[in-house]
Amino acid sequence: MNKVILMGRLTRDPELRQTQSGVPVCSFTLAVDRRFKNQQGEYPTDFIPIVAWRQQAEFAGRWFQQGMRVAVVGSLQVRTWDDSDGNRRYVTEVIADELHFADSKRDGGGGYAQQGGYQQGGGYGQQSGGYTQRSGGGYDAPEPATTTSAPTKADEEPGKEYSYFEAPDDDTSLPFDI
Repeated sequence: MNKVILMGRLTRDPELRQTQSGVPVCSFTLAVDRRFKNQQGEYPTDFIPIVAWRQQAEFAGRWFQQGMRVAVVGSLQVRTWDDSDGNRRYVTEVIADELHFADSKRDGGGGYAQQGGYQQGGGYGQQSGGYTQRSGGGYDAPEPATTTSAPTKADEEPGKEYSYFEAPDDDTSLPFDI
């Protein structure tokens, strides 16, 4: 079985392009913190390349932005090729099968109120900031929103259905079933 589930923040805006045959492909890098602190008391960060194809590529290219917290479900792929000097090159990447927003409406500061991915559609408002590199290595997350409490019934418009997923910082819970 080859299944990868990741939650992290985009390090830059996704790059949407098309193959020579016109198939959409989108690539981006996800900054994912490890679960345990290192000797300096920091959570090391892994930068994982993600590739989405077809409809998922168009979705990521349209709605994902630098700094957004997203969840990706896919499979691990290792590609090899020979470069122009004859050296064997390797790249390990995640091929995305599912893409989901993982910021809550309050954290992202914008218009996507439902848990979702490609299947649910929707939009996402502008998010300020993104990850910034630390001088001693690692990555700093954008400043959190001042309000971190879960939405209440008083926040909702009458007659409108809402579904929220408030993603925890420790990434132990995911917005989908395994």
